[in-house]
Amino acid sequence: MYTPPFFKQDRAASLKFAEERGFGTMCAFDGHKPVASPLPFYLTYAADGTPQAAFHVARHNPLLRLAGGDASWLLAVNGPDAYVSPDWYVSPDQVPTWLYQSVHLSGPVRLLSDDELAVQIDTLSDKFEHWLLPKKPWTSAKMTAGRLATMKKAIVGLVMTVEEVEGSFKLNQHKSDADYAAIANALGGGDADAKQISHLMRQARPQVFADDTNMLEGSAP
Repeated sequence: MYTPPFFKQDRAASLKFAEERGFGTMCAFDGHKPVASPLPFYLTYAADGTPQAAFHVARHNPLLRLAGGDASWLLAVNGPDAYVSPDWYVSPDQVPTWLYQSVHLSGPVRLLSDDELAVQIDTLSDKFEHWLLPKKPWTSAKMTAGRLATMKKAIVGLVMTVEEVEGSFKLNQHKSDADYAAIANALGGGDADAKQISHLMRQARPQVFADDTNMLEGSAP
């Protein structure tokens, strides 16, 4: 992934982002064309600290035929993104651009055993069920044994050994405080993704918005 120095994220921040997102597009090459599937995943770590991305695919997914070799796969994990109009800058002669968060994990992928798949199913569902607390988490134990066995036969567990981690968070870090604030404020009035980008910008450079906060506090009754 091409990443200018301004936007490059370190390994720890990139892995943290990927784990928190838990959803990406897994890509491989079959010798003629790319093959890709969007899917949920979670990260684990080997005894030596090597990250591993665990996931599963349908038994008929063409990705499955490519697993188990030495070829590297790519897991692209994206966050919010937003278009930026040149009209929003304070400085003249700007161009349109796009702000975003993206992390790429790459490495070889191996098949999981049936026992490993059973653990993966429960671990994956537990990860996302906890997003719904205080709802009581769903577990595979709620399914009848026959139905669960049938569903497990329809999928295959996989795990990527993550050999390379690349992170790019393009949040206008290279812009002046005036332009930075102008863009963050403009995005704050946009859609959900634009609002998230605005929030991230404010978190990254809070001192730029200190005057806004003081003004709001001063106007409170």
